Amino acid sequence: MKQLPGFVDKQFPNHICLLKKAIYGLKQAPREWFSTFSSYLIQYGFHSSSTDPSLQLFHHNSVQLYILVYVDDILLTGNSSEIDKLLYALHSRFSMRNLGPVSQFLGLQITPTTTGLHLAQSTYASSILHKASMVDCKPVGTPLPNKFLHDVKSDALYKRPEHYHRLTGALQYLTITRPDLLYAVNFLCQHMHLPLQSNYNMLKRVLRYVKGTLSLGLPIQPSSLQLTGYADSEWAADHLDRRSITGYCSFLGHNLISWIVKKQSSVARSSTEAEYRALSTAACDLIWLRRLLAEFQLLQSEPTKLYCDNVSALTLATNPVFHAQTKHIEIDAHFIHDCIRTKQLSVHHICSQDQPADLFTKSLSSTRHLQLRHKITIQPSIVILRKADKDK
Repeated sequence: MKQLPGFVDKQFPNHICLLKKAIYGLKQAPREWFSTFSSYLIQYGFHSSSTDPSLQLFHHNSVQLYILVYVDDILLTGNSSEIDKLLYALHSRFSMRNLGPVSQFLGLQITPTTTGLHLAQSTYASSILHKASMVDCKPVGTPLPNKFLHDVKSDALYKRPEHYHRLTGALQYLTITRPDLLYAVNFLCQHMHLPLQSNYNMLKRVLRYVKGTLSLGLPIQPSSLQLTGYADSEWAADHLDRRSITGYCSFLGHNLISWIVKKQSSVARSSTEAEYRALSTAACDLIWLRRLLAEFQLLQSEPTKLYCDNVSALTLATNPVFHAQTKHIEIDAHFIHDCIRTKQLSVHHICSQDQPADLFTKSLSSTRHLQLRHKITIQPSIVILRKADKDK
């Protein structure tokens, strides 16, 4: 560290300080803190997750403990009274506060319900509306209009690009519990480098949708522990570069746990190719989820089912014979072949009308958007009112 003003050594003014302890606020401080904390947990008996470096796991006989660390915010859970013993050990080594049962974590509101938990970010969403001066705006039923054309030549640049950047970046974090916003936010993020006035108008429409759906979030309820995935794509969705959009979501039982919206890296020559690339993208995420669940001792004994609504793409995924129509596809897109051959995944057909990943590939009508939003289990939190005591 450079010598502080007023404390410069006159004999060695160009020397720097060798730190023996990390100072809060420096770039290396979070890394040093995590290294110190994780080293102590490893001595206690934990081991680091190979799929998520911020996750620490403890397994001994029937005792299971899990710690998730994000800088100085720590989430601890387990199935035994061993938690109290661990908390005592942590308090004796570190200056920490036990905040009790989780209610908030990194801006996420975690509300107990009669059937499980409800994850939401209504307070954070309200702060975004306040920053945009749209607290009293009129709500709309969908994030984006059903059909719209983007004419770059006749559109003017937005005069406050930094304002567009802040609001769009804030909406990105909101998609942690609001996957119904993901396609719209992905569209807005594609214009971060040069936002136009029409892009800002779209941003305001997304905020109007947020205004009318502040209470929405993701429920977590007891269900089966079977992992399933759904992959879809919209061929040549972007009218400027003609690239397709990949949409994917996965469920653990009835609980939505993962979702992706991504523009494909190259132009697909057919809808089959676009769907095939979406399958490969989904396969990568499902393999990672299978490994993560295995570390939670939730082994997936059967091949994970991956659903797609394109019969030709399913045929291409299961048929190892390459021909002239597929030789231009990159090798990484054929990753799904090995997943099927090793029986980690199995691909199945689903009707387009029942495809939940359709929500992540295009803007939809209000009716269709509401139908798919319900299908991926997004719902408002249920507030349970207790009857007032008669003596009060």
